[in-house]
Amino acid sequence: MATFRKLPSGKWQAQVARKGVRRSASFDTKRSAQDWAARQEYLALNQSADTDKSTLADLFDRYARDESPKRRGARWEVIRLSRLARDPLGQVRVSEVGPSDLAAWRDRRMAEVSAGSVRRELALLSAVFNVACREWRVLDQNPVSEIRKPPPTPPRDRRVSDDEIELLVAAGGGDLQSKTGRAVHAFLFAIETAMRAGEIARLTDADVDRTARVAHLALTKNGSARDVPLSRRAIDLIDALPAQKAGRALFGLSSAQIDVLFRKARDKAAIADLTFHDSRHEAITRLSRKLDVLSLARSVGHKDVRMLMVYYNESAQDLAQRLD
Repeated sequence: MATFRKLPSGKWQAQVARKGVRRSASFDTKRSAQDWAARQEYLALNQSADTDKSTLADLFDRYARDESPKRRGARWEVIRLSRLARDPLGQVRVSEVGPSDLAAWRDRRMAEVSAGSVRRELALLSAVFNVACREWRVLDQNPVSEIRKPPPTPPRDRRVSDDEIELLVAAGGGDLQSKTGRAVHAFLFAIETAMRAGEIARLTDADVDRTARVAHLALTKNGSARDVPLSRRAIDLIDALPAQKAGRALFGLSSAQIDVLFRKARDKAAIADLTFHDSRHEAITRLSRKLDVLSLARSVGHKDVRMLMVYYNESAQDLAQRLD
């Protein structure tokens, strides 16, 4: 059914809605709006059979093919969209999808993974449906907005002790010619700088100004460049690395290799419940003793200083020692 209304600008807006598909456009005259609406209704009627056959798996495949490559997390998106397409959710027709389908998927997924993982996958689903609504015009509304999301998991507050650092170095062998040794070395560097594994993996000699003691990161998680101040200890850790060919990454490891090899050393050292990203908690807590809040936020790349509280994990006992 088509509806028409005159806009304050004097133009006429036509809206056509049929089988969950809504389209609108503005024209100089009402007659033009009526002609467009009639054409859209004709197309909707004659294409409805094909549209009704489309499933969410088709939608996920289109998004993975056309939209994901535009994003930094393309590989992550494609893998998860492929899994979603194989889920019973993928067999739901686009024209029939509703909040109950998403709620059923959420409950199934909650039995398999953490609430944090489900929230991230719901965010991806929401992005798919938003594009389907606003650009592809195959949906009238985003069904994700109609369901309850799992509550966010509490942030980690894991600190790294000096004893654990010694155990990791021993487990890594201390040989920087080995990949495992460099993965542990990257963890030590992360504690000193609060840099993420991906940022460390991309760091080259050209990115480091040893005189100014600054590392330039052209690409960070939030998409903008950042300059990281380096302590003398951080410079020493860089200088201890084996020489690499010009243009090659200083640590000679990918982000995935750092993660896998770090976990291997952690397990060998029999250290429980420690992740590479815990180094960021440790680093920010240590740096908070040296830098004011704004300087710390700039150093670690937080545009919102409230994010520092997620990573600042100093204990009340430690704070009591600083009162005297």
